[in-house]
Amino acid sequence: MAITCFGEMLWDILPTGKQPGGAPLNVAVHLHNFGLEAQLISRLGHDELGAELREFVEGKGLSTRYVQQGETHLTGVVKANVSNNQEVTYKIVQPVAWDYIQYAPDLSALVEASEVFVYGSLAARSSGTRETLYRLLQQARLKVFDVNLRAPHYSRDVVTYLLRQADLVKLNHHELAEIMGWFGASAAEETALEWLAARFQLEAVCVTKGADGAVLWTGGQLYRSPGIAVQVQDTIGSGDAFLAALIRGWRGRQAPAEYLAFACAAGSLVASCRGATPAITESQVRSLLNAAPAV
Repeated sequence: MAITCFGEMLWDILPTGKQPGGAPLNVAVHLHNFGLEAQLISRLGHDELGAELREFVEGKGLSTRYVQQGETHLTGVVKANVSNNQEVTYKIVQPVAWDYIQYAPDLSALVEASEVFVYGSLAARSSGTRETLYRLLQQARLKVFDVNLRAPHYSRDVVTYLLRQADLVKLNHHELAEIMGWFGASAAEETALEWLAARFQLEAVCVTKGADGAVLWTGGQLYRSPGIAVQVQDTIGSGDAFLAALIRGWRGRQAPAEYLAFACAAGSLVASCRGATPAITESQVRSLLNAAPAV
């Protein structure tokens, strides 16, 4: 199963130093951790930070063939506030290199050959990258929308368009409440996920709830999985590991309850580590899941 992740690659600037980040990068690394073939489409600056980030990605076993290099804009950085380790906040610098991902025939060929195309709302904040994303969405087969509402880097019209393109949508409970409010509909889990699926013709909708686990609507049913208690180091990247595990199970034709529980365990495992891309394995995730108290 070949999966392409599109969007931002950047450095998270933390009090302890800088760490590689960006949801598409994190998701691709964790897909690779779970044994899947992942490719990245992004853009870096021609600078030291860009060279370091390219080296990091290649060190994780991923190709940077489709990571462009620009001469006019610097590699992206984000200033992360981790004073609350349960909910990290971010200041995202703009404009940077990944705001200018350019359409090219090799990107089109890659997306057409991939089974799954993963994209987010943050990468659509600028017209250049947004135009490239819109063109690639028309060529993608199965599309996974990773909602990432970071004010002021999104608009209702763009997010609504991206919802219309998706097959699977993953968002958190705060984002669910905001989006349902746009349409004057209830954000109650019992009805909201099915409503979104019907409105946007989605195959699946998944809402993460932090320490309280996640809920998934697919195949006409609602599934719930509780959170797994861990000693939290930071939550950076935990949602991205969750999404990688969710995609793995969704496309692997596993039972929804099974892959939702595995995804929750993957997110919890990453939250117990420092940084967004620790070298977790499937066996570690299963060990954590098996050790969790029965609910």
